[in-house]
Amino acid sequence: MNAINPSAARIGDSRLGERLRRETAGEVLWTAGDRGRYATDASIYQVEPVGVLIPRTIADVEAAMAICREEGVPVLPRGGGTSQCGQTVNRALVIDCTKYLRDVVVVDPDARTARVQPGIALGALNDALKKHGLFFPVDPSTWARCTIGGMAGNNSCGSKSIRYGLMADNVLGIDALLADGSRFRFGELPDNLGGDVPAGIADLIQRLRALGAREAEEIAARFPEQLRRVGGYNLDALTPAARAAGRGNLARLLVGSEGTLAFSAAIDLKLWPVKPRKALGICQFPTFRAAMAASQHLVTLDPEAVELVDRTMIDLGRSIPIFRATIDAIVRGEPDSLLIVEFHGQEDAPLARRLDALEEMMGDLGYPGAVVRCIDPGFQAAVAEVREAGLNIMMSMKGDGKPVSFIEDCAVALPDLADYTERLNQVFERHGTKGTWYAHASVGCLHVRPVLNMKDPGDVRRMREIAEECFALVREYKGSHSGEHGDGIVRSEFNEPMFGPRIARAFEAVKDAFDPAGLLNPGRVVRPPRMDDRALFRYHPDYHADATVTPALDWSAWPGPQGGLLGAVEMCNNNGTCRKFDAGVMCPSFRATRDEQHLTRGRANTLRLALTGQLGPDALASEEVHAALSLCVSCKGCRRECPTGVDMAKMKIEAMAARARTRGVTAKDRLIATLPRWAPFAGMAPFLANARDRVPGLAALSERLLGLAAGRSLPRFRHDAFHDAELPAPDGREGEVILFPDVFNRHFEPENLRAAARVLTAAGYRVAVARPPKGARPLDDGRTLLAAGLVEEARAEAKRTLDALSAFASPVIGIEPSSLLTLRDEFPALLPGEAARALVDRALLLSEFLAREKPRLALKPIAAPAAHIHGHCHQKSFGAFPAAVAMLSLVPDLKVTPITSSCCGMAGSFGYEAEHLEVSKAMAELSLLPAVRAAPAEHLIVADGTSCRHQIADLSGRTALHSVRVLEMALA
Repeated sequence: MNAINPSAARIGDSRLGERLRRETAGEVLWTAGDRGRYATDASIYQVEPVGVLIPRTIADVEAAMAICREEGVPVLPRGGGTSQCGQTVNRALVIDCTKYLRDVVVVDPDARTARVQPGIALGALNDALKKHGLFFPVDPSTWARCTIGGMAGNNSCGSKSIRYGLMADNVLGIDALLADGSRFRFGELPDNLGGDVPAGIADLIQRLRALGAREAEEIAARFPEQLRRVGGYNLDALTPAARAAGRGNLARLLVGSEGTLAFSAAIDLKLWPVKPRKALGICQFPTFRAAMAASQHLVTLDPEAVELVDRTMIDLGRSIPIFRATIDAIVRGEPDSLLIVEFHGQEDAPLARRLDALEEMMGDLGYPGAVVRCIDPGFQAAVAEVREAGLNIMMSMKGDGKPVSFIEDCAVALPDLADYTERLNQVFERHGTKGTWYAHASVGCLHVRPVLNMKDPGDVRRMREIAEECFALVREYKGSHSGEHGDGIVRSEFNEPMFGPRIARAFEAVKDAFDPAGLLNPGRVVRPPRMDDRALFRYHPDYHADATVTPALDWSAWPGPQGGLLGAVEMCNNNGTCRKFDAGVMCPSFRATRDEQHLTRGRANTLRLALTGQLGPDALASEEVHAALSLCVSCKGCRRECPTGVDMAKMKIEAMAARARTRGVTAKDRLIATLPRWAPFAGMAPFLANARDRVPGLAALSERLLGLAAGRSLPRFRHDAFHDAELPAPDGREGEVILFPDVFNRHFEPENLRAAARVLTAAGYRVAVARPPKGARPLDDGRTLLAAGLVEEARAEAKRTLDALSAFASPVIGIEPSSLLTLRDEFPALLPGEAARALVDRALLLSEFLAREKPRLALKPIAAPAAHIHGHCHQKSFGAFPAAVAMLSLVPDLKVTPITSSCCGMAGSFGYEAEHLEVSKAMAELSLLPAVRAAPAEHLIVADGTSCRHQIADLSGRTALHSVRVLEMALA
């Protein structure tokens, strides 16, 4: 039996932490917030670890394992933390390889093999393999952030397993660190091990082979004959028959072992040639059963994948802005279910013929004209994004009832699929719930999740009852109870009913042979806890909202305590989309630091712990929360790109407000927050206001006193600031628009507002400005006040502005995304009611307005042949960036190229602050600055954000223009 007791592990033991700092070069994360961020994965569980180590080298891992062996502390290897079953949470030292151990060690294109470190994301690997015309084909929906080490631990599968098999079929060898400190590459080995194998390893292998020979008949009788069988250990690799058939590679035994047998130092992979062409046929079915019955026929067309999208996913997808257009495009009529059939190849013509065959088969099955053909690569990418976001789309349900993963990926033979799923739906009905369905119809492995409330003891009881009934059904159909996501906490206890007691004892024998002391991820696969032990739940029996928290903003769209704030935070399901390697905007700080703390998921977990009292009293204003949010640039990327809509920018306002109430604000924050109030006076004496960057020593003094980086230039106040009264006032054949001057363009770049007025006038509009009462300061959006947490002052500004704008029915036009979109986003949260909601519909960026109204503009070519445009994060968050590109494209003969980039890194005052300077630069260097530097000198650089333009000028030396200036140049 195990010698190490995980329940006795010393959580946050300072002596252990100091020893790890002293004896390894890794980063040691030891605070309550650090532990809390690693206490959850994408499952229903929360288990606080002892601490966290971020190793820089494999030598750090070896040293840490030695320390833990001596100290009696379990070890848990962890990749992207996206596991559904709780295998990446434990009372152990978590070793996170994703920051440093993520290299491609070597690629052999001729042999079609690669050796990689465990922390590399699958997406990053395949990106690196493109130049060789190769790829790694095991493709879970989390491909953009799941790691190869985690995939090996889980025996991942993905949508193309019908073609390429599972992880176990594509791992050639594993360089393994064993619990006793030895290291050995497990792979193909001869029957006679010879002198090259150390004596201890040879003895281990002989014991394993003896076990395989002894249990061969039982393995043949009890292991389901399903492609998707990933439960337990792969004992079938140990049998004489497997070895004789060339399937005795001992890496197969380690694959799927969930970190319980060894730590993967490096993994050897089998690669496949890329098939460059793709065709999708999206089949529409009137009922769910009809789709299930058809699956067995569709696979005879030899597709790459057949993926299910059910009615619930269709409806939820339509409710998410980023997916709405794609769902509408793939749905014909009102189908109950879709099957997405995917073909790959080298040329288009054969793929078109395969789509013809698909249409013919659907007609033969009684569904003529029920195939939507998808040939365009852009459309295919959009469809793939919806499919890959299936889990997160399902989890976007608001409220405590959510689709819960515990029978998620049972697999049965295709001829049984319709009957099995119908009977399982009847189980759900008997228990007063329903299930959501999606994923791998091609292999009979459907991701099914009953909708339950894990805060309700009654639903917890129902969860167990449903699990037992479901697994009994699976055994009846001779299926696999774990077809992709492994065992973890949620399914390990069912291995014995699934495989029988003799195989369960064999699993234990394998564990004990590799790890007799129970050092590695104890209690998973063998000797597990009960899956419904609520002490292990994220929503454990003592889980409750901190009643002392009163939100500053309106969160009523989410039900629950704290005015819905906790419910909004709990929308983060930990699936880690924010970790994706090929980020759009989200999450720029993580991309720069690769720290879980500086990730939307990490911040949401920190806030959830704070809002439920798990980080102590007044935690929303605490240093733990402040540190987690310190690098959040409020880009709002998560608002759009997180499939469950976690809006960290708005949540940061709540934390900043709590901190401001409790601790006040710094002089620097107060200075920046009140910029709109004092900027008019600075413009009266710009030579004084701008002295900081001209007078030697003042920049260094500002860094010491205010924290403003001496190495940064500040925006320059202008003596010719924009004044509301200077607008032209023609009659306007097209009607009136209200120009909303923001503080930045008003005082730093007034030529942009003048250009906007000129363009709108040329388009036939009468341009007006909503003005405050005589003698009052100009209207303001409150953006700078919100950034400092001064919510009540921002609310007063919002009311003043809203009152003035409500006097007009005309569209309100702005040119600074962060300002104008505050009217659309934060105003309703500050001032809930009809007036703010009405403003949402008529507050538009200039580019959005022109795209909607399409006015006549007489334009001529300009001198520049091309323009490279960087989108402001808020433009992208609100789907407004395409309008900015379209506005530039109005200029005749101008080639417009959108820059693929995340946040520029300036983000208001963030990039001016000394403590953030290096991170700000790192964000810009990820993609924006390389693209700017690569642009020819005669090409224009365009950016609609004032911060973006300043960042580009500071770090590249190029001048970026607002898009309205380019349009002004082209006015005939």
